[in-house]
Amino acid sequence: MEIKIATRACRDPEGAERTFTYYLTVDQEVTPRFACENYGVRIAEEAGPGAAIPAITTSAARIDELLTLLVDNRVGPAGLADVVADWL
Repeated sequence: MEIKIATRACRDPEGAERTFTYYLTVDQEVTPRFACENYGVRIAEEAGPGAAIPAITTSAARIDELLTLLVDNRVGPAGLADVVADWL
């Protein structure tokens, strides 16, 4: 499942307008003893390829923190993996 969180526009260093849409991804983790939601993120670019990282955390508070960081800083698909690696 995906939930659209925000859309942000910005200009890249060359001055081109870019639009990013940020999504929360939700997967179910099922084990013999329990089930929980596992959250990830996806960034889509209006005129280019997107990027996704599923199953980052099971904490709703932590994924909210990460999505806020991504949206507020207008992180694009190309920077997603680096930002998540530093954030973890």
